[in-house]
Amino acid sequence: MKPLTHRVLKLVADGEFHSGEAMAHALGVSRASVWHAMRELGAAGLEVYQVRGRGYRLAQALSLLDAAAIERALNACSGRIALEVVDSIESTNSALMERAQQGAQAPAAIAAEWQSAGRGRQGRAWRSGVGGALTFSVLWRFACGANDLAGLSLAVGAALGSALEALGVAEVGLKWPNDIVWREQKLAGILIEMHGDILGPTAAVIGIGVNVRLAAHVQQSIDQPATDLETASGAAVDRNQALACLLDGLVPALEVFAREGFAPFREQWTTRHVHQDRPVTVLLPDARRERGVARGVAEDGALLIETQRGMRRFHSGEVSVRSAAGQRVGV
Repeated sequence: MKPLTHRVLKLVADGEFHSGEAMAHALGVSRASVWHAMRELGAAGLEVYQVRGRGYRLAQALSLLDAAAIERALNACSGRIALEVVDSIESTNSALMERAQQGAQAPAAIAAEWQSAGRGRQGRAWRSGVGGALTFSVLWRFACGANDLAGLSLAVGAALGSALEALGVAEVGLKWPNDIVWREQKLAGILIEMHGDILGPTAAVIGIGVNVRLAAHVQQSIDQPATDLETASGAAVDRNQALACLLDGLVPALEVFAREGFAPFREQWTTRHVHQDRPVTVLLPDARRERGVARGVAEDGALLIETQRGMRRFHSGEVSVRSAAGQRVGV
């Protein structure tokens, strides 16, 4: 998305009519440039109305990210994390990891209005519309090696679950190892990437994507049942307030994890575990499958599955729920 398009977006984000002439004058460009920018917003999935004599408006007002507004809304981590908000970026995780390798201080966070190459787990693309999601990454440095951070994604999930509950979402569920769901539909995802020595220290970049308002075209492009924060909470969401709430929940949790590991989060995670005591199939990276009953997680974050051969521990793979007849009913 071109820089001018972002500037036009900020003018029309209130959902009111704005004349092309007035916007052109305010931005110091031609009316034709404004017209092309509005066309680009339409191509990005936003519903744009154009009425002769009145100008342009969006079908729905958007809550655009604003660093100052987020900073004002922070409580627990106010002044404790360096936050940057960008209009457009390929991937907040990639950008922050590059900075980490160059010695960037932590904790730090980047939030993006638009990601052109957002990534999910196992190389999947993260789909989101303009103004319809929270996509951000947090850099945290740990003294230990990556092997001691096995439960990090689960601790992050537990912290985000509580934060989403504070935003009015009841029934927040967690799927091992990195999905946050609401009524069997994906609400948010976590992607953690690490860089460092075997024994430490380790720089962890924690990427988080939260669906806030899923446009129809975005929902159709997602290969699993998905929902959004406005549906789950039943209310319009101020994305700046929501991001501040998520950071307020995440930063203290990371401080606890750095001192004590996953153990303090284990009970909280298990309480939200959507597969707890249910039949599951573990899809392993080598295409093998292990069937059993999910019995929660160990203190290091390993998934515990009770099988016919006894209790087994898994540190990687995907979990899918199957019915009593053995058919897979969700991923």
